[in-house]
Amino acid sequence: MDTVVPEQEYLRPHKKFPSVWCPGCGIGIVMGAIIRAVRARQLAKDDIAMISGIGCGGRMPVYLDFNTMHTTHGRALAFATGLKLARPDMEIIVVMGDGDAMAIGGNHFIHAARRNIELTAIVVNNRIYGMTGGQVSPATPLGVRATTAPYGQIERPFDIARMAEAAGAAFVARSTTYHAIELDRFIARGMEKKGFAVVEVLTQCPVFWREPDQIGDPVAMLKWFRDNTTTDPDGVASGKILRGVIVDRELPGYVESYRTLMKTRRKRGGG
Repeated sequence: MDTVVPEQEYLRPHKKFPSVWCPGCGIGIVMGAIIRAVRARQLAKDDIAMISGIGCGGRMPVYLDFNTMHTTHGRALAFATGLKLARPDMEIIVVMGDGDAMAIGGNHFIHAARRNIELTAIVVNNRIYGMTGGQVSPATPLGVRATTAPYGQIERPFDIARMAEAAGAAFVARSTTYHAIELDRFIARGMEKKGFAVVEVLTQCPVFWREPDQIGDPVAMLKWFRDNTTTDPDGVASGKILRGVIVDRELPGYVESYRTLMKTRRKRGGG
C-alpha cells in the first residue's frame, strides 16, 4: 500500500511532477516551507488563497490545491488586496520574485506595506530575472555579472526586508533556502500576523547566477547562504547578510480599519 506523505494533501495530484522549475532551483524548497506552515496552522485548503504574479515563482499556484490566481506581472498584491477586502476571512498568501515585487510591482509593494493590508507576502529573492534570461533585478548585488550587466552590476540593490520595514509592514523576516526549518517558522509567524507580513527568502538560480564559484552548482549556492548569512546583527559589518525577524510590531490592519469605518458610517446614516 502506498504511503501518503501529509504534505501531499496540499498538492494537485493531476499536475505533472517533477515541476516546471529547473533542477537545483530553490522555489520548490519555498513551496515546501509554505505547505508545512499551512499544515502547522491546521488551515483548511478552502480557507487559503495563493496569488502570484509573473516569473519563476509565479508558477507555484499551479501545484498547490488552494484557491489560486496566477495574475499579471507586478500586480499580485493589487489582486490580493481586492480579494482580502471581499473575503477578509480568507488567509491570503502572495508569492512574488524579486523582480516581480521590487521592479514593476514596487509601487504596489510599498503601498501594501503602508496600508498594512492583512496579507502574507513571500518574496522569493534569487537576485536575478530567472525566467526571462538572467537580467539584473532590483536586488542583484553590486559587481554580479548578468546578461544585462556583462561587466558587472553597478546599480545599488534594494534591501527588500528593510524597505518593507520602512514602508510600514507589521512583520518582516528574512531566511534562505538552506535554512529550511527556520523558513517554515517565519512563514507560519507571518501568516499569524494581523497585518502586512513579508518573508524574504534568499534562494538560488543555478542557471543564470554568474558568480564564478557558483555557476550551475546549487549545492555551492546553498553552502554560500549557510556561510554568508548571520542572525547576529554585529555580523553584518563583516559583509554577511542578516537573517531573522527584522521587525514584529502591532499596527492597525487596513481591512479591520476599513470595516470599522464602514460600520461607523452606517450608524451615522452615511450609507
